[in-house]
Amino acid sequence: MNQDYIKPNDWSIIEEGFEAGRVESSESLFSLGNGAMGQRANFEEQYSGATFQGSYIAGVYYPDKTKVGWWKNGYPEYFAKVLNAPNWIGINVLVNGESLDLFTCKEVRDFRRELNMKEGWYERSFVATLPNNIEMRVKITRFLSISRNELGAINFEVEPLNSDATIVFEPYIDSGITNEDANWEEKFWETLEVKTVDHKAFITSKTLKTEFHATVFMQSQLFRNGSEINTEAKEVLFEEKISFRYTTEAKKGEKVNLHKFGGYVTDMNHKREELTAAAGKVLDNAVDSGFEKLLQEQKLAWAKIWEMADISIEGDVKAQQGIRFNIFQLNQTYLGEDARLNIGPKGFTGEKYGGSTYWDTEAYCIPFYMATKDQHVARNLLTYRYNHLDKAIENAEKLGFSNGAALYPMVTMNGEESHNEWEITFEEIHRNGAMVVAIKRYVDYTGDYDYIPEKGLEVMIAIARFWQQRANYSRQKDKYVILGVTGPNEYENNINNNWYTNYIAKWCMEYCIENLEKVKSDYSSDYERIMSKTKLSAEEIAGWQEVADKMYFPYSEEYQVFLQQDNFLDKEIVPVSELSKAQRPINQKWSWDRILRSCYIKQADVLQGFYFFEDHFSKEDLEKHFDFYEPLTVHESSLSPCVHSIQAAALGRMEQAYQFYLRTSRLDLDDYNNEVKEGCHITSMAGTWMSVVEGFGGMRIRNGKLSFDPQIPNGWKSFSFKINFRNQILKINVAPEKTSFILEGDQNLEILVKGNSIVVEPNNLITV
Repeated sequence: MNQDYIKPNDWSIIEEGFEAGRVESSESLFSLGNGAMGQRANFEEQYSGATFQGSYIAGVYYPDKTKVGWWKNGYPEYFAKVLNAPNWIGINVLVNGESLDLFTCKEVRDFRRELNMKEGWYERSFVATLPNNIEMRVKITRFLSISRNELGAINFEVEPLNSDATIVFEPYIDSGITNEDANWEEKFWETLEVKTVDHKAFITSKTLKTEFHATVFMQSQLFRNGSEINTEAKEVLFEEKISFRYTTEAKKGEKVNLHKFGGYVTDMNHKREELTAAAGKVLDNAVDSGFEKLLQEQKLAWAKIWEMADISIEGDVKAQQGIRFNIFQLNQTYLGEDARLNIGPKGFTGEKYGGSTYWDTEAYCIPFYMATKDQHVARNLLTYRYNHLDKAIENAEKLGFSNGAALYPMVTMNGEESHNEWEITFEEIHRNGAMVVAIKRYVDYTGDYDYIPEKGLEVMIAIARFWQQRANYSRQKDKYVILGVTGPNEYENNINNNWYTNYIAKWCMEYCIENLEKVKSDYSSDYERIMSKTKLSAEEIAGWQEVADKMYFPYSEEYQVFLQQDNFLDKEIVPVSELSKAQRPINQKWSWDRILRSCYIKQADVLQGFYFFEDHFSKEDLEKHFDFYEPLTVHESSLSPCVHSIQAAALGRMEQAYQFYLRTSRLDLDDYNNEVKEGCHITSMAGTWMSVVEGFGGMRIRNGKLSFDPQIPNGWKSFSFKINFRNQILKINVAPEKTSFILEGDQNLEILVKGNSIVVEPNNLITV
């Protein structure tokens, strides 16, 4: 049963009514981030019910020792994970000596929370009757500044409703925190210094092992009916915690507000000895500006993001809310200015997957960032992998590969493999191919071919070397085979000749050879440098070509389709439609043994290949494979519905495309997989964007030109989106009878619409 408590709204995520059982889910859905830090929507005040504490700093991680009962050569020693950072949001509130705690209140009414995505703030309000019978109206507004990314701000307002009251606010910072997902219940932070200066509080800590230094800080101001109260705060310092105690009287109906400013500075951006001074400067600037001015600044910063990134849907509120939620979370997670950072599958919304980088970035996220930001943002994402090339070569060496072959990690923070499930760590090698697909998509879209001789070709060579060594010659088949793998469909482990893996391996080697030729003819000095650095020979290149030419692909004559793997048809083929709903999701109801023997597919596998290499196959090929595999797919990966939505649209099956779109866009809002309390599915949200732009908009790059084949779901009046294509911004509006284009730029742009060439002139509406 999907959850349905989120109110449909164009621009906001809204929850009404307090239920303790959904607090953890809402902590995920109402999360905040600004690219540099983020936090779950934990309550500021004390809460004694079930809650999942989570505040995170981008790029700060810890190598938690892998927990397995046995060891294998090449196994990663550590699982790198983003850390629950020191807490700065805490504000204990006492009313006539009684703690405000929604879990122990006699009554909570008019509870409402709103995440305003248009303006980038989160607000929670309620009326609570405390055990001492004082009735309070409370309203809290919070945001993480986009323009000052080390700063967050909170306005905590209380109003006694049935009597005068003594209000105590205790804002605090606390470095004595642990991770929800710690393997060994160990602590990850060591507190180095706890101090206060001029009503400001600072705690400097360092992570164990990785030695990241961070200072968490806070400063508060108290107001009554809008005027500042200069009350003396009592300071309380502990080993790992600082609190300030503000006491004031409030008459019945009088509003008292605490403005709290806090956040983090780290040694990624400041000298260690200057962290406290840097934090003090952030606080001085924040207090000088004040809460309201900072909030206005926030609204303007988000308006600028939405100006480029928004997808507008007319006539379907749930679809509109879904896509904006996805776009909002992507921008909260990563803004693209720092090539040291990347996009974790949960972003700043939870700890599952360790906040690390997966192949999701290359396979799903790059198109979104490429089209909605400047091309340097996508280039930064590619550079992140180039900077990890030596580590990828090291990862391959640990598994017995040689001669500069690289295996990019399934999960990483610093380029080292840190995934702790053998069937994925050793076998899900298809991730290597996504690195090269991302380079091709980037070059095709931006026209920035220089990236290939500058950085990309070295990555391709190392990956081609891996594929040649990983394939082996089968005398029986007179073909090259790739044995013992897990494809994108993780419901089949340790299988032979996964079609997607074999296909992407062949393509990577061929694409590398093609680019070696181009760089040799057009960038001769880069070519000499790369050949010398990699010690690449003509014999080795010929070896790649031989493996690519003789790659084996399992095929069924009976069904006329490529088989997901050699023994796929040994399984009992029963469509998902014949599975009882009580058995779903199978990953929560079945044993792993049963799943592995079933025909059920977690996510697009063969169809993932058809998505990446669409122009290698005819529409009839796609239809045949879609009709064979989709009925067997349970879509229990967040990365599955978006690919199927794009392909259903390509086949003109708009009702099915729309249903998949709804599932991918509302995966977390409606909690399809019954797991949102662990965090939101951030990387698949980029796939949601693709399902509108590439699916319904039919956008492709054909021979360096933008091409569109627009369609619109039933019931939608229109949808529109913008893309930044080679520094020209094109706005597309699709309605049932027509599609219009407006170009912001200073040069004409030739595009294709349903195969016909059209020239769009700057600031001139073209309707097709």
